[in-house]
Amino acid sequence: MKFPQTHTLKQIATIINCKFIGDDNFPVLGMNEIHVVEPGDIVFVDHPKYYDKALHSAATVILINKEVECPPNKALLISDDPFRDFNALTAYFKPFAKATSAIAATAKIGLGTVVQPGAFIGNNVTIGENCFIHANVSIYDNCTIGNNVTIHAGTVLGADAFYYKNRPEGFDKLLSGGSVVIENNVDLGALCTIDKGVTGNTLIKEGTKIDNQVHVGHDTVIGKKCLIASQVGIAGCVVIEDEVTIWGQVGVASAISIGQKAVVLAQSGVSKSLEAHKTYFGSPAEEARKKYKELASIRQIPSIIEKIN
Repeated sequence: MKFPQTHTLKQIATIINCKFIGDDNFPVLGMNEIHVVEPGDIVFVDHPKYYDKALHSAATVILINKEVECPPNKALLISDDPFRDFNALTAYFKPFAKATSAIAATAKIGLGTVVQPGAFIGNNVTIGENCFIHANVSIYDNCTIGNNVTIHAGTVLGADAFYYKNRPEGFDKLLSGGSVVIENNVDLGALCTIDKGVTGNTLIKEGTKIDNQVHVGHDTVIGKKCLIASQVGIAGCVVIEDEVTIWGQVGVASAISIGQKAVVLAQSGVSKSLEAHKTYFGSPAEEARKKYKELASIRQIPSIIEKIN
């Protein structure tokens, strides 16, 4: 998430009322999670296990809960609760804006696009040309949709990320300041849910077709010309490369990748990254041919036991 304009380190420290290490005028361009940070970004870290990863990431400002040695050409924001203060910055730069109409005045809708009655289109949404937005679709603020996109009834774009910190008093939600980007020629079935990124974008690339009742988690990237069948659940921060096929009721764990032109057969559970150009089945998903041989072997167990007895 980039800020509307460059801020100084001192200005950011003033917003969250914390100590800082670095030049007062050190430039701060935005804030992001560790997997998408760029130079000029703030990243937060609140556990010693991840200090080194954050300090040596592309981020140039580290929001951290311990005063440590500052790497060269970087700056630190010292906070007793980085999670809380990261939320405070999200709320400051991306505050919630109440809707005042079913289609916001700031929404931009291209020529030839049809918006059916009952659809909600939020603030600063951009929709391209020749799209069909069916009844009861909800498109939250700041989403971007390309040309020739069809979104069927009841689908929701831009709901919050499912991201919580477990505190003694209960779960504390990490605020979502990102968005959803849908490229050209994408079809989304009925009752799909595409969550926005925490600080970046959840992205569905050109030509991908998604069936009914599919969930896509925050910051996930789905490549070009993918086919995803009904009731698939994809967690956050997943990378699905081009021309992948995922059949019905597959579950995909967070922060993994699925290689180009892979096929994942129905009701599989993907718990680790999968290589390209292969077919997978089972839970945990493995190459289908290997899995089928294992299942055939298991079926022989009763006869083997009978012979032994």
